[in-house]
Amino acid sequence: MSIVRWNLKEAGYGEHINPWANPWSDEQRIKVYMRGWLNYCGLADMKNRIDDLNGWLYHRIRMCIWKQWKKPRTKVRNLIKMGVPTDLACQAGNSRRGYWFVTHTVAVNLAMTKERLINSGFYDLATAYQSVHVNY
Repeated sequence: MSIVRWNLKEAGYGEHINPWANPWSDEQRIKVYMRGWLNYCGLADMKNRIDDLNGWLYHRIRMCIWKQWKKPRTKVRNLIKMGVPTDLACQAGNSRRGYWFVTHTVAVNLAMTKERLINSGFYDLATAYQSVHVNY
């Protein structure tokens, strides 16, 4: 698991990813990299590791989107557009905690659910692994 995260960072998808760039522009590169990695390691029984890596990847995507909304006003406005109650949106949007910490909050997880990110076109490792690995 840590090897895959390290490989993602080395390939430019970890901490070196440009969070100010459009996260959807990196979507294709992440898909190609993860699809190749899954086809290489898909025969092994890695269900738990895939689930952990999938959670980390979605958290990283949420963080890049959150960092892209630079101003607190933009953060609050976008959270409210996504259906988050106003008080939760104001708490999260005006928070001065770090990006990684804030993306663990209820407001951000309500706004950017896994299903919403998948519908936006991001790659889900668990379903891809399930199609590659027969005994998932």
